[in-house]
Amino acid sequence: MRRLVVTEFVSLDGVVEEPSWTLPYWNDEIAAFKAEETSASDALLLGRVTYEGFAAAWPKREGDGAEYFNGVRKYVVSRTLKEPLEWNNSTLVGGDPVEEIAGLKRQEGADITVHGSPTLVRTLMRHGLVDRYRLLVYPLVLGVGKRLFDEGVLATLRLLESRTLGPEVVALVYEPVRG
Repeated sequence: MRRLVVTEFVSLDGVVEEPSWTLPYWNDEIAAFKAEETSASDALLLGRVTYEGFAAAWPKREGDGAEYFNGVRKYVVSRTLKEPLEWNNSTLVGGDPVEEIAGLKRQEGADITVHGSPTLVRTLMRHGLVDRYRLLVYPLVLGVGKRLFDEGVLATLRLLESRTLGPEVVALVYEPVRG
């Protein structure tokens, strides 16, 4: 059975939207943390907004993960996008997304990684489909924007790992406490 891993850039007040605010903090340690994710994953699961942003950016890039992002299997959850999706190896999740994603998790393979996609992540959380959270916490309070843990979303998490990546960013890895 595959794990579903959520990876997010998070401000101190929980904002995960439009993470361009993370760019001034990028360093080799963060790059290595992100490379760990890609080496453990053979599929991406993305919401529409994240998919559209990635599909606009990654095909034009070289290096820095471009080969992975452009080549990996991508599953896209959307009620508005239609097949065929233009970005290489992208498939629209049809029908009931919760059932489809649970089915993907039952398949053989490596991790399925969710980047960004906070609306999708909250749905996955409500249905107990998230197996791991990989969070990079940045020393900013943004005050506005979509948050990872929105009002009404409950979770009890167990810390598996914590480390600083450079002088200001903290990596936190959690798994849900089930039952």
